[in-house]
Amino acid sequence: MNIPVRPVVAGLLVIGLTAAVLTKARAGGDDYFPPVKDKLTVDECGSCHMAFPPAMLPAASWRRMMVELDDHFGDNASLDPQTAAHVTRYLVDNAADAGGRRYGRKLMKGVPAGASPQRITELPKWVREHDEVSRSEWQHKDVGSKANCLACHVDANDGYFEDD
Repeated sequence: MNIPVRPVVAGLLVIGLTAAVLTKARAGGDDYFPPVKDKLTVDECGSCHMAFPPAMLPAASWRRMMVELDDHFGDNASLDPQTAAHVTRYLVDNAADAGGRRYGRKLMKGVPAGASPQRITELPKWVREHDEVSRSEWQHKDVGSKANCLACHVDANDGYFEDD
């Protein structure tokens, strides 16, 4: 049997390139933020809420948040010093203005340099992206608050925050 090699190779090349482009688009799109991969950080932060991707805030925000855990949005989320140091290091190393810069720069637009915002939901880009969500939708029993990303973004734990 004589199989024409060129068309087969060309077809495989097209399929491979298409898969690579689509994978890259999904992994690096405007709605992607690398999820938390550090087990201790996931365990500690994720025990009360979604472990937010570090690239969603600058390093100064994570540092401030971690030293104020005794009043973490109204709750005492204090950690032992060794655990706090580990989680802080992970968050700071992957923050929007550090290792997570490639992804975090999207949310940092409009945030003054050196600022340490504490709420992702108050970042200018986040506010613009969610301006079509009504007050009643935020208050829906399945949503509860603006910080409950998983209520609308089912793949948020994997870093995908697409709203379509």
